[in-house]
Amino acid sequence: MAFDGIRQRLGAIIGGFDAAQSHRRLRGFRASRAHVNTLIAGAGETITARARWLARNNGYASGAVEAFASNVVGDGIKPSSSIANAAQKEALQKLWLAWTDEADAEGLTDFYGLQRRAARELFLAGEVFLRLRPRRPEDGLSVPLQLQMLPSEMLPMDLNRELPGGGSIRAGIEFDGIGRRIAYHLLRRHPGDMTDPGLVGETVRVSASDIIHVLDPVEAGQLRGVSRFAPAIVKLFTLDLYDDAELERKKTAAMFAMFITSPAPETPLEPAEEDLEVKPGQVVRLDPGEDVSTPATPDSGSTYEPFQYRTLLQIAAALGIPYPYLTGDAARGNFSNTRVALLDFRRRVSAIQHSVIVHQLCRPVWQRWLDLAVLSGAIDLPDYDRDRRAYQSVSWLPTRWDWVDPMKDASAEILQIEAGLKSRSQAISERGYDAEQVDREIAAERNREAALGLDFRRPGSPAQGPKGEAAGDGTDVSNGKDDDEDRVADPADDDDGAKPGEDR
Repeated sequence: MAFDGIRQRLGAIIGGFDAAQSHRRLRGFRASRAHVNTLIAGAGETITARARWLARNNGYASGAVEAFASNVVGDGIKPSSSIANAAQKEALQKLWLAWTDEADAEGLTDFYGLQRRAARELFLAGEVFLRLRPRRPEDGLSVPLQLQMLPSEMLPMDLNRELPGGGSIRAGIEFDGIGRRIAYHLLRRHPGDMTDPGLVGETVRVSASDIIHVLDPVEAGQLRGVSRFAPAIVKLFTLDLYDDAELERKKTAAMFAMFITSPAPETPLEPAEEDLEVKPGQVVRLDPGEDVSTPATPDSGSTYEPFQYRTLLQIAAALGIPYPYLTGDAARGNFSNTRVALLDFRRRVSAIQHSVIVHQLCRPVWQRWLDLAVLSGAIDLPDYDRDRRAYQSVSWLPTRWDWVDPMKDASAEILQIEAGLKSRSQAISERGYDAEQVDREIAAERNREAALGLDFRRPGSPAQGPKGEAAGDGTDVSNGKDDDEDRVADPADDDDGAKPGEDR
Protein backbone atom coordinates (compact mmCIF):
# COMPACT_ATOMS: atom_id res chain seq x y z
CA MET A 1 0.00 0.00 0.00
CA ALA A 2 2.86 2.38 0.82
CA PHE A 3 4.39 1.65 -2.57
CA ASP A 4 1.07 2.46 -4.28
CA GLY A 5 0.97 5.81 -2.47
CA ILE A 6 4.51 6.66 -3.57
CA ARG A 7 3.69 5.68 -7.14
CA GLN A 8 0.55 7.85 -7.17
CA ARG A 9 2.44 10.86 -5.83
CA LEU A 10 5.19 10.30 -8.38
CA GLY A 11 2.59 10.02 -11.14
CA ALA A 12 0.96 13.26 -9.98
CA ILE A 13 4.30 15.04 -10.17
CA ILE A 14 5.33 13.63 -13.55
CA GLY A 15 1.84 13.75 -15.13
CA GLY A 16 1.44 12.64 -18.74
CA PHE A 17 -1.63 10.39 -18.49
CA ASP A 18 -4.68 12.03 -17.01
CA ALA A 19 -6.35 8.59 -16.74
CA ALA A 20 -3.77 7.56 -14.12
CA GLN A 21 -4.14 10.62 -11.88
CA SER A 22 -5.89 10.66 -8.50
CA HIS A 23 -7.40 14.12 -8.66
CA ARG A 24 -10.92 15.00 -7.66
CA ARG A 25 -12.69 13.48 -10.66
CA LEU A 26 -10.97 10.10 -10.33
CA ARG A 27 -10.57 9.95 -6.58
CA GLY A 28 -13.18 7.20 -6.20
CA PHE A 29 -11.96 5.22 -9.23
CA ARG A 30 -10.05 2.32 -7.71
CA ALA A 31 -9.49 -0.36 -10.33
CA SER A 32 -8.46 -3.82 -9.18
CA ARG A 33 -5.08 -5.09 -10.30
CA ALA A 34 -6.08 -8.72 -9.70
CA HIS A 35 -5.83 -11.14 -12.61
CA VAL A 36 -9.04 -12.04 -14.41
CA ASN A 37 -8.84 -15.60 -13.02
CA THR A 38 -8.88 -14.23 -9.48
CA LEU A 39 -11.84 -11.99 -10.27
CA ILE A 40 -13.81 -14.82 -11.90
CA ALA A 41 -13.04 -17.18 -9.01
CA GLY A 42 -14.42 -14.64 -6.55
CA ALA A 43 -17.41 -13.34 -8.49
CA GLY A 44 -18.08 -15.71 -11.40
CA GLU A 45 -20.66 -17.89 -9.66
CA THR A 46 -22.64 -14.87 -8.42
CA ILE A 47 -22.59 -13.25 -11.87
CA THR A 48 -23.78 -16.48 -13.50
CA ALA A 49 -26.57 -16.90 -10.94
CA ARG A 50 -27.77 -13.34 -11.52
CA ALA A 51 -27.58 -13.75 -15.29
CA ARG A 52 -29.71 -16.90 -15.13
CA TRP A 53 -32.21 -15.11 -12.87
CA LEU A 54 -32.52 -12.25 -15.35
CA ALA A 55 -32.95 -14.65 -18.28
CA ARG A 56 -35.81 -16.32 -16.41
CA ASN A 57 -37.55 -13.17 -15.20
CA ASN A 58 -36.60 -10.24 -17.44
CA GLY A 59 -38.00 -10.02 -20.96
CA TYR A 60 -35.08 -8.01 -22.33
CA ALA A 61 -32.54 -10.49 -20.96
CA SER A 62 -34.48 -13.46 -22.30
CA GLY A 63 -34.74 -11.82 -25.73
CA ALA A 64 -30.99 -11.11 -25.78
CA VAL A 65 -30.14 -14.76 -25.08
CA GLU A 66 -32.46 -16.02 -27.81
CA ALA A 67 -31.21 -13.41 -30.31
CA PHE A 68 -27.61 -14.45 -29.69
CA ALA A 69 -28.28 -18.19 -29.98
CA SER A 70 -30.49 -17.92 -33.06
CA ASN A 71 -27.94 -15.76 -34.91
CA VAL A 72 -24.83 -17.69 -33.89
CA VAL A 73 -26.28 -21.14 -34.61
CA GLY A 74 -29.68 -20.76 -36.27
CA ASP A 75 -30.61 -24.08 -37.89
CA GLY A 76 -27.14 -25.40 -37.21
CA ILE A 77 -23.53 -25.06 -38.34
CA LYS A 78 -23.24 -28.05 -40.67
CA PRO A 79 -20.22 -29.91 -42.06
CA SER A 80 -19.27 -30.41 -45.68
CA SER A 81 -16.57 -33.06 -46.03
CA SER A 82 -13.61 -32.25 -48.32
CA ILE A 83 -13.10 -35.86 -49.41
CA ALA A 84 -12.39 -35.91 -53.15
CA ASN A 85 -14.16 -39.20 -53.83
CA ALA A 86 -17.83 -38.32 -54.42
CA ALA A 87 -19.17 -41.72 -53.36
CA GLN A 88 -17.23 -41.71 -50.10
CA LYS A 89 -18.28 -38.14 -49.38
CA GLU A 90 -21.96 -38.89 -49.97
CA ALA A 91 -21.81 -41.97 -47.73
CA LEU A 92 -20.03 -39.97 -45.02
CA GLN A 93 -22.57 -37.14 -45.14
CA LYS A 94 -25.49 -39.59 -44.92
CA LEU A 95 -23.93 -41.31 -41.92
CA TRP A 96 -23.37 -37.95 -40.19
CA LEU A 97 -26.98 -36.92 -40.85
CA ALA A 98 -28.23 -40.16 -39.30
CA TRP A 99 -25.98 -39.70 -36.25
CA THR A 100 -27.03 -36.10 -35.54
CA ASP A 101 -30.43 -37.36 -34.38
CA GLU A 102 -28.68 -39.64 -31.86
CA ALA A 103 -26.02 -37.21 -30.65
CA ASP A 104 -27.69 -35.97 -27.45
CA ALA A 105 -27.09 -38.30 -24.49
CA GLU A 106 -30.31 -37.01 -22.92
CA GLY A 107 -32.30 -37.63 -26.09
CA LEU A 108 -33.90 -34.17 -26.01
CA THR A 109 -32.54 -32.73 -29.24
CA ASP A 110 -30.09 -33.38 -32.08
CA PHE A 111 -26.51 -32.22 -32.61
CA TYR A 112 -27.62 -28.85 -33.97
CA GLY A 113 -29.90 -28.39 -31.01
CA LEU A 114 -26.87 -29.01 -28.79
CA GLN A 115 -25.07 -26.27 -30.70
CA ARG A 116 -27.90 -23.88 -29.92
CA ARG A 117 -27.94 -24.84 -26.24
CA ALA A 118 -24.17 -24.37 -26.12
CA ALA A 119 -24.57 -20.88 -27.60
CA ARG A 120 -27.17 -20.01 -24.94
CA GLU A 121 -24.87 -21.23 -22.17
CA LEU A 122 -21.94 -19.31 -23.69
CA PHE A 123 -24.00 -16.12 -23.45
CA LEU A 124 -25.41 -16.82 -19.99
CA ALA A 125 -22.43 -18.33 -18.17
CA GLY A 126 -19.55 -17.51 -20.50
CA GLU A 127 -18.73 -21.21 -20.91
CA VAL A 128 -20.18 -24.69 -21.26
CA PHE A 129 -18.81 -28.24 -21.15
CA LEU A 130 -19.65 -31.21 -23.35
CA ARG A 131 -18.48 -34.69 -22.45
CA LEU A 132 -17.77 -37.13 -25.26
CA ARG A 133 -19.41 -40.41 -24.22
CA PRO A 134 -18.40 -43.50 -26.24
CA ARG A 135 -21.15 -46.14 -26.32
CA ARG A 136 -21.27 -49.91 -26.64
CA PRO A 137 -22.09 -51.59 -29.98
CA GLU A 138 -25.23 -53.11 -28.45
CA ASP A 139 -26.63 -49.60 -27.87
CA GLY A 140 -27.65 -49.63 -31.54
CA LEU A 141 -26.30 -46.20 -32.53
CA SER A 142 -25.20 -45.49 -36.09
CA VAL A 143 -21.86 -44.39 -34.59
CA PRO A 144 -21.16 -45.32 -30.93
CA LEU A 145 -20.78 -41.78 -29.61
CA GLN A 146 -23.01 -39.32 -27.74
CA LEU A 147 -22.55 -35.89 -26.18
CA GLN A 148 -23.49 -34.92 -22.62
CA MET A 149 -23.88 -31.21 -21.96
CA LEU A 150 -22.70 -29.94 -18.55
CA PRO A 151 -23.30 -26.38 -17.28
CA SER A 152 -20.59 -24.13 -15.89
CA GLU A 153 -21.59 -24.86 -12.30
CA MET A 154 -20.47 -28.49 -12.68
CA LEU A 155 -16.80 -27.44 -12.55
CA PRO A 156 -16.06 -25.96 -9.09
CA MET A 157 -14.34 -22.57 -9.13
CA ASP A 158 -12.74 -23.07 -5.71
CA LEU A 159 -10.86 -26.29 -6.51
CA ASN A 160 -7.21 -25.18 -6.52
CA ARG A 161 -4.16 -27.12 -5.34
CA GLU A 162 -0.64 -28.18 -6.26
CA LEU A 163 0.01 -31.72 -7.53
CA PRO A 164 3.11 -33.92 -7.38
CA GLY A 165 5.37 -33.64 -10.40
CA GLY A 166 4.85 -29.94 -11.01
CA GLY A 167 1.21 -30.15 -12.00
CA SER A 168 -1.68 -28.20 -10.49
CA ILE A 169 -5.44 -27.86 -10.37
CA ARG A 170 -6.71 -24.37 -11.07
CA ALA A 171 -10.42 -23.52 -10.97
CA GLY A 172 -11.22 -27.20 -11.36
CA ILE A 173 -8.92 -27.72 -14.38
CA GLU A 174 -5.84 -29.96 -14.02
CA PHE A 175 -2.62 -28.89 -15.75
CA ASP A 176 0.64 -30.73 -16.22
CA GLY A 177 4.09 -29.28 -15.56
CA ILE A 178 4.20 -27.33 -18.86
CA GLY A 179 0.68 -25.89 -18.63
CA ARG A 180 -1.30 -28.30 -20.79
CA ARG A 181 -4.85 -29.20 -19.79
CA ILE A 182 -4.94 -32.89 -18.96
CA ALA A 183 -8.15 -33.33 -16.92
CA TYR A 184 -11.28 -31.70 -15.53
CA HIS A 185 -12.51 -32.37 -11.96
CA LEU A 186 -16.29 -32.26 -12.44
CA LEU A 187 -18.97 -32.51 -9.79
CA ARG A 188 -21.13 -35.63 -10.00
CA ARG A 189 -24.29 -33.58 -9.43
CA HIS A 190 -25.27 -29.95 -9.89
CA PRO A 191 -24.69 -28.07 -6.61
CA GLY A 192 -28.08 -26.39 -6.87
CA ASP A 193 -30.16 -29.38 -7.95
CA MET A 194 -32.10 -30.52 -4.89
CA THR A 195 -33.87 -33.28 -6.86
CA ASP A 196 -30.64 -35.31 -6.87
CA PRO A 197 -30.06 -36.18 -3.21
CA GLY A 198 -26.83 -38.17 -3.51
CA LEU A 199 -23.19 -37.47 -4.31
CA VAL A 200 -23.22 -33.94 -2.90
CA GLY A 201 -19.86 -32.25 -3.48
CA GLU A 202 -18.23 -35.39 -4.88
CA THR A 203 -16.02 -34.85 -7.94
CA VAL A 204 -14.80 -37.13 -10.69
CA ARG A 205 -11.63 -36.71 -12.74
CA VAL A 206 -12.30 -36.79 -16.49
CA SER A 207 -9.53 -36.75 -19.08
CA ALA A 208 -9.29 -33.53 -21.07
CA SER A 209 -9.51 -35.55 -24.29
CA ASP A 210 -13.11 -36.43 -23.36
CA ILE A 211 -14.17 -32.88 -22.44
CA ILE A 212 -14.98 -30.02 -24.79
CA HIS A 213 -14.68 -26.69 -22.99
CA VAL A 214 -16.39 -23.94 -24.98
CA LEU A 215 -15.58 -20.39 -23.89
CA ASP A 216 -14.69 -17.04 -25.44
CA PRO A 217 -11.80 -15.65 -23.34
CA VAL A 218 -11.52 -11.87 -23.26
CA GLU A 219 -8.11 -11.66 -21.55
CA ALA A 220 -4.82 -13.49 -21.98
CA GLY A 221 -4.41 -16.43 -19.61
CA GLN A 222 -8.13 -16.64 -18.79
CA LEU A 223 -9.12 -20.14 -17.65
CA ARG A 224 -12.89 -19.88 -17.12
CA GLY A 225 -15.62 -17.98 -18.89
CA VAL A 226 -17.58 -15.01 -17.61
CA SER A 227 -21.19 -14.19 -18.48
CA ARG A 228 -21.83 -11.69 -21.24
CA PHE A 229 -24.38 -10.17 -18.89
CA ALA A 230 -21.61 -8.98 -16.55
CA PRO A 231 -21.47 -5.35 -17.81
CA ALA A 232 -25.27 -5.11 -18.10
CA ILE A 233 -26.59 -6.81 -14.95
CA VAL A 234 -26.75 -3.65 -12.82
CA LYS A 235 -28.63 -1.60 -15.39
CA LEU A 236 -30.98 -4.44 -16.33
CA PHE A 237 -31.95 -5.10 -12.73
CA THR A 238 -32.23 -1.40 -11.81
CA LEU A 239 -34.33 -0.65 -14.88
CA ASP A 240 -36.59 -3.54 -13.94
CA LEU A 241 -37.07 -2.07 -10.45
CA TYR A 242 -37.77 1.36 -11.94
CA ASP A 243 -40.41 -0.05 -14.28
CA ASP A 244 -42.02 -1.94 -11.41
CA ALA A 245 -42.15 1.27 -9.35
CA GLU A 246 -43.78 3.14 -12.24
CA LEU A 247 -46.37 0.40 -12.66
CA GLU A 248 -47.17 0.36 -8.94
CA ARG A 249 -47.49 4.14 -8.90
CA LYS A 250 -49.93 4.11 -11.80
CA LYS A 251 -51.80 1.15 -10.32
CA THR A 252 -52.20 2.89 -6.96
CA ALA A 253 -53.38 6.09 -8.63
CA ALA A 254 -55.95 4.20 -10.70
CA MET A 255 -57.58 2.73 -7.59
CA PHE A 256 -59.13 6.07 -6.56
CA ALA A 257 -61.81 7.71 -8.69
CA MET A 258 -62.73 10.60 -6.34
CA PHE A 259 -62.58 11.80 -2.75
CA ILE A 260 -65.53 13.06 -0.69
CA THR A 261 -64.72 15.65 1.97
CA SER A 262 -67.22 16.13 4.81
CA PRO A 263 -67.28 18.16 8.05
CA ALA A 264 -65.70 16.58 11.08
CA PRO A 265 -68.14 14.05 12.65
CA GLU A 266 -69.40 14.50 16.19
CA THR A 267 -67.75 11.22 17.19
CA PRO A 268 -64.35 11.05 15.44
CA LEU A 269 -63.90 7.33 16.13
CA GLU A 270 -67.22 6.37 14.59
CA PRO A 271 -66.62 4.20 11.52
CA ALA A 272 -67.34 5.87 8.20
CA GLU A 273 -69.99 4.60 5.86
CA GLU A 274 -69.10 2.14 3.14
CA ASP A 275 -67.24 3.52 0.13
CA LEU A 276 -69.35 4.47 -2.85
CA GLU A 277 -69.00 2.72 -6.20
CA VAL A 278 -69.16 5.14 -9.10
CA LYS A 279 -71.05 4.07 -12.22
CA PRO A 280 -71.49 5.83 -15.58
CA GLY A 281 -74.28 8.44 -15.42
CA GLN A 282 -74.79 7.95 -11.69
CA VAL A 283 -76.30 10.80 -9.61
CA VAL A 284 -75.04 10.94 -6.03
CA ARG A 285 -76.67 13.06 -3.34
CA LEU A 286 -74.25 14.67 -0.92
CA ASP A 287 -74.97 15.78 2.63
CA PRO A 288 -74.67 19.45 3.47
CA GLY A 289 -71.05 20.50 3.78
CA GLU A 290 -69.66 17.57 1.77
CA ASP A 291 -67.44 18.21 -1.21
CA VAL A 292 -66.17 16.01 -4.05
CA SER A 293 -62.67 16.14 -5.56
CA THR A 294 -60.81 13.94 -8.02
CA PRO A 295 -57.21 12.85 -7.43
CA ALA A 296 -54.42 14.37 -9.47
CA THR A 297 -53.32 11.27 -11.36
CA PRO A 298 -49.51 11.22 -11.56
CA ASP A 299 -48.06 10.86 -15.03
CA SER A 300 -44.80 9.21 -16.04
CA GLY A 301 -43.81 12.48 -17.64
CA SER A 302 -42.08 13.33 -20.90
CA THR A 303 -38.73 11.99 -19.68
CA TYR A 304 -39.86 8.40 -19.15
CA GLU A 305 -39.51 7.15 -22.73
CA PRO A 306 -36.21 8.97 -23.52
CA PHE A 307 -34.76 7.63 -20.28
CA GLN A 308 -35.88 4.10 -21.13
CA TYR A 309 -34.47 4.40 -24.65
CA ARG A 310 -31.04 5.62 -23.54
CA THR A 311 -30.79 3.02 -20.81
CA LEU A 312 -31.74 0.22 -23.19
CA LEU A 313 -29.17 1.51 -25.69
CA GLN A 314 -26.49 1.17 -23.03
CA ILE A 315 -27.71 -2.34 -22.17
CA ALA A 316 -27.70 -3.31 -25.87
CA ALA A 317 -24.14 -2.03 -26.25
CA ALA A 318 -23.03 -3.93 -23.13
CA LEU A 319 -24.58 -7.19 -24.37
CA GLY A 320 -23.42 -6.73 -27.96
CA ILE A 321 -27.00 -7.11 -29.23
CA PRO A 322 -28.61 -4.56 -31.60
CA TYR A 323 -31.32 -2.44 -29.99
CA PRO A 324 -34.17 -3.83 -32.16
CA TYR A 325 -33.14 -7.43 -31.30
CA LEU A 326 -33.04 -6.60 -27.60
CA THR A 327 -36.34 -4.74 -27.38
CA GLY A 328 -38.34 -5.79 -30.43
CA ASP A 329 -38.70 -2.08 -31.24
CA ALA A 330 -38.11 -1.70 -34.98
CA ALA A 331 -39.74 1.73 -35.20
CA ARG A 332 -36.63 3.67 -34.21
CA GLY A 333 -34.14 4.06 -37.00
CA ASN A 334 -34.32 4.05 -40.77
CA PHE A 335 -33.24 1.43 -43.29
CA SER A 336 -29.65 2.66 -43.58
CA ASN A 337 -28.66 2.79 -39.92
CA THR A 338 -30.53 -0.45 -39.23
CA ARG A 339 -28.54 -2.12 -42.00
CA VAL A 340 -25.26 -0.76 -40.63
CA ALA A 341 -26.05 -2.11 -37.15
CA LEU A 342 -27.11 -5.45 -38.60
CA LEU A 343 -23.92 -5.82 -40.67
CA ASP A 344 -21.76 -5.00 -37.65
CA PHE A 345 -23.66 -7.54 -35.53
CA ARG A 346 -23.23 -10.19 -38.21
CA ARG A 347 -19.47 -9.60 -38.28
CA ARG A 348 -19.33 -10.18 -34.53
CA VAL A 349 -21.46 -13.29 -34.82
CA SER A 350 -19.36 -14.63 -37.69
CA ALA A 351 -16.23 -14.29 -35.56
CA ILE A 352 -17.89 -16.26 -32.73
CA GLN A 353 -19.12 -18.91 -35.16
CA HIS A 354 -15.68 -19.68 -36.56
CA SER A 355 -13.33 -18.98 -33.65
CA VAL A 356 -15.48 -20.44 -30.86
CA ILE A 357 -18.32 -22.73 -31.96
CA VAL A 358 -16.56 -24.31 -34.94
CA HIS A 359 -13.03 -24.37 -33.53
CA GLN A 360 -13.85 -25.49 -30.00
CA LEU A 361 -17.02 -27.56 -30.47
CA CYS A 362 -17.59 -28.75 -34.03
CA ARG A 363 -14.03 -29.74 -34.98
CA PRO A 364 -13.30 -32.04 -32.01
CA VAL A 365 -16.74 -33.66 -32.30
CA TRP A 366 -16.18 -34.33 -36.01
CA GLN A 367 -12.71 -35.80 -35.39
CA ARG A 368 -13.86 -38.13 -32.60
CA TRP A 369 -17.00 -39.09 -34.52
CA LEU A 370 -15.06 -40.00 -37.65
CA ASP A 371 -12.50 -42.02 -35.67
CA LEU A 372 -15.26 -44.05 -34.03
CA ALA A 373 -17.19 -44.39 -37.29
CA VAL A 374 -14.16 -46.06 -38.92
CA LEU A 375 -13.25 -48.14 -35.86
CA SER A 376 -16.81 -49.42 -35.42
CA GLY A 377 -17.12 -50.31 -39.11
CA ALA A 378 -19.95 -47.85 -39.73
CA ILE A 379 -18.05 -46.61 -42.80
CA ASP A 380 -15.14 -47.93 -44.84
CA LEU A 381 -12.42 -45.41 -45.63
CA PRO A 382 -9.33 -47.12 -47.11
CA ASP A 383 -5.98 -46.23 -45.50
CA TYR A 384 -7.70 -44.02 -42.93
CA ASP A 385 -4.93 -44.54 -40.39
CA ARG A 386 -2.28 -43.28 -42.83
CA ASP A 387 -4.34 -40.47 -44.41
CA ARG A 388 -6.39 -39.42 -41.38
CA ARG A 389 -5.81 -35.68 -41.84
CA ALA A 390 -7.11 -35.70 -45.43
CA TYR A 391 -10.20 -37.71 -44.50
CA GLN A 392 -11.00 -35.40 -41.60
CA SER A 393 -10.73 -32.26 -43.70
CA VAL A 394 -14.10 -30.50 -43.53
CA SER A 395 -15.74 -27.13 -44.04
CA TRP A 396 -18.37 -25.92 -41.57
CA LEU A 397 -21.25 -23.98 -43.08
CA PRO A 398 -23.29 -21.67 -40.82
CA THR A 399 -26.94 -20.91 -41.49
CA ARG A 400 -27.26 -18.35 -44.26
CA TRP A 401 -28.09 -14.76 -43.39
CA ASP A 402 -31.45 -13.46 -44.53
CA TRP A 403 -31.15 -10.58 -46.96
CA VAL A 404 -32.11 -7.10 -45.83
CA ASP A 405 -33.16 -6.22 -49.40
CA PRO A 406 -33.45 -9.58 -51.24
CA MET A 407 -33.64 -8.26 -54.80
CA LYS A 408 -30.77 -5.79 -54.50
CA ASP A 409 -28.56 -8.16 -52.55
CA ALA A 410 -29.17 -11.04 -54.97
CA SER A 411 -28.48 -8.79 -57.98
CA ALA A 412 -25.26 -7.57 -56.40
CA GLU A 413 -24.16 -11.15 -55.73
CA ILE A 414 -24.88 -12.19 -59.33
CA LEU A 415 -22.79 -9.25 -60.57
CA GLN A 416 -19.91 -10.31 -58.30
CA ILE A 417 -20.04 -13.86 -59.68
CA GLU A 418 -20.16 -12.67 -63.29
CA ALA A 419 -17.26 -10.27 -62.67
CA GLY A 420 -15.14 -13.03 -61.18
CA LEU A 421 -15.06 -11.45 -57.73
CA LYS A 422 -16.77 -14.44 -56.15
CA SER A 423 -17.30 -18.07 -57.13
CA ARG A 424 -20.61 -19.88 -57.15
CA SER A 425 -19.19 -22.28 -54.59
CA GLN A 426 -18.42 -19.40 -52.25
CA ALA A 427 -21.87 -17.88 -52.74
CA ILE A 428 -23.56 -21.23 -52.06
CA SER A 429 -21.39 -21.87 -49.00
CA GLU A 430 -22.36 -18.48 -47.57
CA ARG A 431 -25.97 -19.67 -47.73
CA GLY A 432 -25.08 -22.71 -45.62
CA TYR A 433 -25.19 -25.31 -48.39
CA ASP A 434 -22.67 -27.61 -50.04
CA ALA A 435 -21.93 -26.50 -53.60
CA GLU A 436 -21.40 -30.02 -54.97
CA GLN A 437 -24.68 -31.25 -53.51
CA VAL A 438 -26.53 -28.24 -54.94
CA ASP A 439 -25.01 -28.83 -58.38
CA ARG A 440 -26.04 -32.48 -58.33
CA GLU A 441 -29.59 -31.50 -57.38
CA ILE A 442 -29.73 -28.89 -60.17
CA ALA A 443 -28.46 -31.40 -62.74
CA ALA A 444 -31.04 -33.96 -61.64
CA GLU A 445 -33.81 -31.37 -61.87
CA ARG A 446 -32.76 -30.30 -65.37
CA ASN A 447 -32.83 -33.93 -66.54
CA ARG A 448 -36.25 -34.47 -65.00
CA GLU A 449 -37.59 -31.28 -66.59
CA ALA A 450 -36.26 -32.32 -69.98
CA ALA A 451 -37.88 -35.75 -69.65
CA LEU A 452 -41.24 -34.16 -68.83
CA GLY A 453 -40.97 -31.32 -71.35
CA LEU A 454 -40.82 -28.65 -68.62
CA ASP A 455 -38.69 -25.55 -68.24
CA PHE A 456 -39.09 -23.10 -65.35
CA ARG A 457 -36.10 -20.89 -66.12
CA ARG A 458 -36.92 -17.38 -67.15
CA PRO A 459 -35.58 -16.19 -70.53
CA GLY A 460 -32.23 -14.49 -70.25
CA SER A 461 -31.25 -16.20 -67.00
CA PRO A 462 -27.70 -17.60 -66.66
CA ALA A 463 -29.17 -21.13 -66.90
CA GLN A 464 -30.22 -20.44 -70.49
CA GLY A 465 -28.01 -20.26 -73.53
CA PRO A 466 -28.32 -17.74 -76.38
CA LYS A 467 -31.62 -17.43 -78.21
CA GLY A 468 -33.49 -19.14 -75.39
CA GLU A 469 -31.51 -22.38 -75.60
CA ALA A 470 -31.55 -24.10 -72.23
CA ALA A 471 -28.02 -24.72 -71.06
CA GLY A 472 -27.14 -28.39 -70.88
CA ASP A 473 -30.26 -29.99 -72.43
CA GLY A 474 -30.07 -28.88 -76.09
CA THR A 475 -33.64 -27.59 -76.20
CA ASP A 476 -34.65 -24.29 -77.79
CA VAL A 477 -37.30 -23.02 -75.38
CA SER A 478 -38.50 -20.44 -77.90
CA ASN A 479 -40.06 -23.13 -80.09
CA GLY A 480 -39.92 -26.17 -77.81
CA LYS A 481 -38.00 -28.22 -80.42
CA ASP A 482 -35.06 -30.44 -79.68
CA ASP A 483 -31.79 -29.30 -81.26
CA ASP A 484 -30.04 -32.61 -80.71
CA GLU A 485 -32.12 -35.75 -80.75
CA ASP A 486 -29.23 -37.89 -79.57
CA ARG A 487 -28.69 -35.85 -76.41
CA VAL A 488 -32.26 -36.29 -75.19
CA ALA A 489 -32.78 -39.85 -76.36
CA ASP A 490 -32.17 -40.89 -72.77
CA PRO A 491 -33.26 -38.01 -70.48
CA ALA A 492 -31.42 -39.58 -67.59
CA ASP A 493 -28.08 -38.88 -69.30
CA ASP A 494 -26.21 -35.56 -69.20
CA ASP A 495 -24.14 -34.16 -72.06
CA ASP A 496 -21.28 -36.46 -71.06
CA GLY A 497 -23.47 -39.48 -70.41
CA ALA A 498 -23.25 -39.28 -66.62
CA LYS A 499 -26.21 -40.30 -64.51
CA PRO A 500 -27.75 -37.74 -62.11
CA GLY A 501 -25.62 -37.26 -59.03
CA GLU A 502 -22.50 -38.89 -60.58
CA ASP A 503 -19.20 -37.08 -61.15
CA ARG A 504 -18.33 -36.16 -64.70
